Amino acid sequence: MKSRRWILAATAALALLSACGRKEPPPPPAAPAVPAATAPEFKVLATSDLRDVLPLQEMVEKATGVKLRFTFGGTMESTEAVLTGNAKADAAWFANAKYLLSDAQGQSRVKLQEKIMLSPIAVGVSESSAAKLGWADPAAAAKLTWKDIANAARDGKLTYALSNPATSNQGFMALMGVVAAASQKAEALSAADVDRKAIADFLKGYKLPGDNSTYLSEQFIAQQGTRVNAFINYESWLLSLNASGKLREKLRLIYPHEGVSTADYPFMLLDEARRADYLKVVEYLKSETAQVWLARQTLRRPIKPELTAQLSDLLPREGMHVELPFSPDRALADGLIAAYLNEFRLPIASTFVLDTSGSMEGGGRRAQLVQAIHYIAGADASLTGRIAKLTNREKLWMQPFAETPYGLTAFTVPAGTTAQRGVELQADSDAKQQVLTEVRNFADGLQMKGGTALYDAVYQALTQMLEERKKNPKYQYSVVAFTDGENNKGRDLARFKQDYAALPEDVRGIPVFMVLFGEANPAALNDLVATTGGKVFDARRTPLYSVFKDIRAYQ
Repeated sequence: MKSRRWILAATAALALLSACGRKEPPPPPAAPAVPAATAPEFKVLATSDLRDVLPLQEMVEKATGVKLRFTFGGTMESTEAVLTGNAKADAAWFANAKYLLSDAQGQSRVKLQEKIMLSPIAVGVSESSAAKLGWADPAAAAKLTWKDIANAARDGKLTYALSNPATSNQGFMALMGVVAAASQKAEALSAADVDRKAIADFLKGYKLPGDNSTYLSEQFIAQQGTRVNAFINYESWLLSLNASGKLREKLRLIYPHEGVSTADYPFMLLDEARRADYLKVVEYLKSETAQVWLARQTLRRPIKPELTAQLSDLLPREGMHVELPFSPDRALADGLIAAYLNEFRLPIASTFVLDTSGSMEGGGRRAQLVQAIHYIAGADASLTGRIAKLTNREKLWMQPFAETPYGLTAFTVPAGTTAQRGVELQADSDAKQQVLTEVRNFADGLQMKGGTALYDAVYQALTQMLEERKKNPKYQYSVVAFTDGENNKGRDLARFKQDYAALPEDVRGIPVFMVLFGEANPAALNDLVATTGGKVFDARRTPLYSVFKDIRAYQ
């Protein structure tokens, strides 16, 4: 869900069912101490939203002697790594682990878990918009419901940024909040109970997607007051934005009256052999020193309520509301994600700008490009592969280029069957499978020769997307450009920027995602996306298909 970031909230009953809720036996006798110089690192796979806790590496080692070492990944890919046993880590630290623990496989991977801190989902609304909506008064704001939020989105009064619900934790938690509140059921939901109208109303306001909070914050700062007037995220992130001084106006935090979903940041043991080190780390993370440091540095709430008084200057009193009940039923999670991707969200329209210059024949680059296109065309049945696949209603153009752009080819994925009620997984129709086959065949036929006219190709793709958006405005448009070398034909970067500035203002709503590969110039590509909006993805040390997967979460 880079990394992708995405976890299903579940009921308290899930914790009782999972291994993590059991009373654990006392730890075995400690092994003889290993000299500090040779002690192995305690590797922790953490989701990318936890990058702000990196200083804990030094703090934990100093306090406990355990060499804590973080690696960061997207929510969905990290979840898949744990589920499949490929995490290559002693522990995992996610914002929420309830999707991971919603089946027996996930429960068997996690040996212990301890919740470390808390941050509820909140709706951050620009102060001027909150005033227009009548939400500025604290007493009125306290009575707002998820239905009020969805109605404002439906009516075009609330336009928001949100991480992709299919790949990120906070996006999925927000969507589940709407679903749970609309159901008006005290007991756990099932896939058949989902109120489809509530989802459709809520998602009408979804104007700024992305895969992580850092990227979305940059885009929200640039587009606040024009394209979007709200940001749905964890309370801690919204408070940090308010404190940053970068917003055009501060956000009024709304906590819907029925309740919210709260990230509880479970720290999970994966390797039983490292239990002793895990317990040392947990003891430190739950100490007053660490809890207060985490709250002051990250604006997440301490897990220990007795410490809250020390932090009254930082954290809103109204933040901790009733926790919405959610079902541990995996069918609900998977059905909701599939329905979001294929039915409810604004469908994707994108142009893939593909470098087919002669240098692409070297180093297996052509093979990697073909593999990556096969990946999004349904060749990978893994969890991440299913979510990265081309979705129903999607429009896709392939724009190869060498010394000049050539051979623009269009593909349209047909719509699927719409359920009358609830959500459920659906098999691809024959018509969709045919389109996916055509995309794979196109990739197989790519030929590599000639020079590299990157900026001409990107410019042509943007102008083509502008024309398409005039004809079909109800799509989410983007350009994805891939190159393995420096531009040596056609426009240079300076001319591209000059021509881009002359395009209609509407072009600002079409981000350009650049894929850095081979000998491409990182500085030039970063300069390009600074002009167009978007992001650079580095595929020099990461499999190209994995980068394509990441890009899909931003579209």
